[in-house]
Amino acid sequence: MPRNTTTTRYDDDDDRVWDCGAWFEYILVVVVSSILLIAASVLTIFWVIYYRKGFNMDDPKLQFNLHPVLMVGGYITLSGFSILLYRICRCCSHLIVKLCHTFFHACSIPCIVIGFLAVWDSHNQTQTPNFYSLHSWLGCITMGLFALQFVLGFFSFLILLCCENATYKFRSTMVPIHASFGVATFMLAVATAVTGLTQKAHFELGDSYQQTIEEGIIINSIGVVLTGLGIIIPFAVRRSNSPANCKVYVTERI
Repeated sequence: MPRNTTTTRYDDDDDRVWDCGAWFEYILVVVVSSILLIAASVLTIFWVIYYRKGFNMDDPKLQFNLHPVLMVGGYITLSGFSILLYRICRCCSHLIVKLCHTFFHACSIPCIVIGFLAVWDSHNQTQTPNFYSLHSWLGCITMGLFALQFVLGFFSFLILLCCENATYKFRSTMVPIHASFGVATFMLAVATAVTGLTQKAHFELGDSYQQTIEEGIIINSIGVVLTGLGIIIPFAVRRSNSPANCKVYVTERI
């Protein structure tokens, strides 16, 4: 007897059955992730303004302060929300989610560019070497992956939609690659930020960092928040689309 077969697209949802546990997990993950993403930027801004004397483009040291604020804002907060959209926007069409995903990543680009130029110019004015530390090496790798991800994602999942049926197989092949490298880029951004905070703490605080001073606590708190995001964001996007009984991963709906 012939068996019933169905054709399932890579961006289709199987089942949308929810139970109490699924709703609780969904709300908890979304709320905690959102709080941590906002907290990362808020704590960084507070640290820079309260302890590092804020911003001033005429002073190389104060110009440098744009770097941590914009990099955390772009790589962590905006990119994190862009990734999290695939967990939050469950009732929207996939095209709308893609456009929002692209919009948040596009907004992070000027933050990253200005943040990079700020530290580059600051180092040149103070005759500080560039690209010698682990932080700078990780930063270069992260920027390269981010640029590659954005270009390939924009081309594969938006431009090629004009020939949706003809490009379906190619886009379905790209989905797990784009999703995996997206999470990897976010994790690299977290690692880069943490190494940068550690480097800054040792350079600016010196031996007083070992005495658990207030600024050291704030810096460590930012690092803990970033580490928490490195745990919860990959968990959020790799959980099944409907935790009750769905078999399709959220990141496989890109």
